[in-house]
Amino acid sequence: MTFDRLSSVFLSNTNHEEDQPVHLQVKDMGLQKRSEHDVYAGPSTRYCPAGVYEWVETDGEETFVINAQNCVHCKTCDIKDPNQNINWAPPQGGEGPVYSNM
Repeated sequence: MTFDRLSSVFLSNTNHEEDQPVHLQVKDMGLQKRSEHDVYAGPSTRYCPAGVYEWVETDGEETFVINAQNCVHCKTCDIKDPNQNINWAPPQGGEGPVYSNM
């Protein structure tokens, strides 16, 4: 039996307010494109267990998209990002997964 990422995120009971600021910030978007995407082939799309990071093609250009509402607060991006370019901070209001109910 297997589960897809988004079903697993749903099971974590993750809750983020819709209007809260994004708690995952990219320090230098140019570096993210030049290095994380062009050199390392976008490992963030693979190391994040919740599928928070995506490279989306828009008008022939790859754009880095952060789906912070899916974050399960594992801090893998803080550890695995090859350039330490993603800054993880606790979300405003303390929202996130409800691990105690799992």
